[in-house]
Amino acid sequence: MKKTLLVVLALNLLIFSIDSKAQKKETTIEKASIQLNYALQEVTKAKSKSPNLVSPRSIRSDTLYLVPTKDWTSGFFSGELWYMYELTNDLKWLQKAKEYTALIEGEKTNGKTHDMGFKMYCSFGNGFRLTKDSKYREILIESAHTLTTRFNEKIGAIKSWDHHNEQWNFPVIIDNMMNLELLFWAFKETNDSLYYKVAVSHADTTIKNHFRPDFSSYHVVGYDVNTGKAIQKNTHQGYNDASAWARGQGWGLYGYTMCYRETGKKEYLNLAENIANFILKNKNLPKDLVPYWDYNDPAIPNAPKDASAAALMASAFYELSTYVPKKSKLYKEVADKMMNSLSTKYSSKSLTNEGFLLTNSTGDYSSMTEINTSIIYADYYYMEALVRQKNLKKK
Repeated sequence: MKKTLLVVLALNLLIFSIDSKAQKKETTIEKASIQLNYALQEVTKAKSKSPNLVSPRSIRSDTLYLVPTKDWTSGFFSGELWYMYELTNDLKWLQKAKEYTALIEGEKTNGKTHDMGFKMYCSFGNGFRLTKDSKYREILIESAHTLTTRFNEKIGAIKSWDHHNEQWNFPVIIDNMMNLELLFWAFKETNDSLYYKVAVSHADTTIKNHFRPDFSSYHVVGYDVNTGKAIQKNTHQGYNDASAWARGQGWGLYGYTMCYRETGKKEYLNLAENIANFILKNKNLPKDLVPYWDYNDPAIPNAPKDASAAALMASAFYELSTYVPKKSKLYKEVADKMMNSLSTKYSSKSLTNEGFLLTNSTGDYSSMTEINTSIIYADYYYMEALVRQKNLKKK
């Protein structure tokens, strides 16, 4: 009898121990919260040494790398904080999101860059969506107006860069699709058709010139300002001009899925599905669905991965799943698998890695900058994908 009692007690203790360990294991959102708290500490330390720098971008040479407001990545950290607030309803995140968003307000009149959407919509856009703050609305409308000043009517597109003039007279990069969401938002808020016309024209011009027969995209298309014609098709960050740079495919997938949402134009949805097909059927897509930095790097499988491309694609696939009933299950499963891979194999351990959530992103391999490291936009789109995943589960 005593032996039986001891066995029962031992089993109960074992079960209690297993339950306790399970309870101690953080959820994905709890782990993100721990990391972002740590990131705030590390960013505060770094900013104390360089007050003109406002936001974390990456880890370079094992050091937290911060950027000024003019950097195209300056809005992602505050965007992450807005998503953390949305996921938790914790007012601490609301306060911090407001604090870091306010730092980049001056960018609303910076007409020297096409990155107005990345900077202002990811920060102030999420802020307005969650708070309806009228000041945020004014800032976003001014930002959208600033972006339209880069539109060339003859070409039908927004100019991406003012640099690299020796190579391109009027460069348009596939990344620029992501900035159109700000224009669509401004159209809905103001009913000024200029914003809609510029966004649609840019999307249509990009369809015409950026995509190959297999629906992979060029990174950069150069235009002649006198004739409006596309005269160069190159890469700046991919392996070569004919290769499929992974994050570029993600920008296209996300961009045209969003454009379909905003316009209902079937050609945008068809293109998004064709880009998805290119991604999912590519012979070099790894089993964990986290792509190599470029689908055509001959070094595969020994080429660097790009977790930022996977996070971006996962977020896009969640949205795309809501527009294609016949493929809804497939696209959602793809997104879930990407997120599972990112949350397990490419996730920072708690209280490490300067507070970044993900590892193994590749920024610009061509210049050997930010290779196999943590980058802020990977974390941003990962957080956005968590929000979209949660919203889909509610539905």
